[in-house]
Amino acid sequence: MNTFGRNFRVTTFGESHGVALGAVIDGCPAGLEISTEEIQAELNRRKPGQSAMATPRIEKDQVEILSGIFEGKTIGTPIACIVRNQNQASKDYDFLKEVFRPGHADEGWFYKYEHRDHRGGGRSSGRETLARVIGGTFAKKILAENNATQIIAHVSSLAGVDSCDISHADFDTAEIEKNPVRCGDKKAAEKMIEAVIDAKRKSESVGGEITICIKNCAKYLGTPVFGKIEGELARGIMSCGAVRSFEYGIGSKAKHQVGSMQNKRKEGISGGLTTGDDIIITVSVKPTPSISQKQKANTPNGEISDFVIGGRHDPTIPPRLVPVLESMVAMTLADFLLESPDRMNQVFR
Repeated sequence: MNTFGRNFRVTTFGESHGVALGAVIDGCPAGLEISTEEIQAELNRRKPGQSAMATPRIEKDQVEILSGIFEGKTIGTPIACIVRNQNQASKDYDFLKEVFRPGHADEGWFYKYEHRDHRGGGRSSGRETLARVIGGTFAKKILAENNATQIIAHVSSLAGVDSCDISHADFDTAEIEKNPVRCGDKKAAEKMIEAVIDAKRKSESVGGEITICIKNCAKYLGTPVFGKIEGELARGIMSCGAVRSFEYGIGSKAKHQVGSMQNKRKEGISGGLTTGDDIIITVSVKPTPSISQKQKANTPNGEISDFVIGGRHDPTIPPRLVPVLESMVAMTLADFLLESPDRMNQVFR
């Protein structure tokens, strides 16, 4: 399954060490003003090599628009965008022909498909998420045109360091982009950076949590029963390989509430439909599975092997995952926004 959405459809393609990766966006209304620079700005937030918090692999991730846009506006036809790989270093992954990395998709993909691209994980690589960011850029524009909807995410916990000096209803977006861990709490960000660098020295990696705030969301997005908006948001977010849990509103703390307390809460979703109130989502993210320690691994012939993962890897995933999760939220909301002709006509009056 390589396509997300029904009305606003994003198909991603390409492998980590292939010629290129990209996205085809179908269902985007005509007349949406968008530039290459806007797409590039979002991709730059995700690209590798930004700091010591990310893989040293240097990729410009330069986007090329192949179709669907003329004179700076969408024309209602499929939009195709690609990013060419330029710094693969595929030889670093030759050893993976005969071993399955712990914590990766290698083994499952090998036995399900009996053939796989072992170079950096191929299609299962986190590099695939750049295509989601491309689709998310268009979705964010649609939402902004319709209801001035904003989707703002930041790293609220990393390596055991929690942020505390920020209201999730009032993100300081400038502060988030000022530090390499993308935390809205400046003091916490400094501690997070120290913790990541310390883990990196020990050949370890660390996980964390991302908090997402949806502001000015259009009302009544979602459908009853099997199309509840919280379920669809969870589906999009949980499709990102490193994500381990999804909560919205009070989340798991609801088990400690009584009905009279819970009923007073405004969590932005009721009966599976958006209410227009702020929606707060929290997402936990696992540590990067690629670490330069000696580990035990399975092999295609059933043996157990001692090995060390080579290549260039992120010591932590959440900072680069922030724009990806924003994109998945945007694509989910845009998909529901465009579910009827009336909704679509309201976008570009």
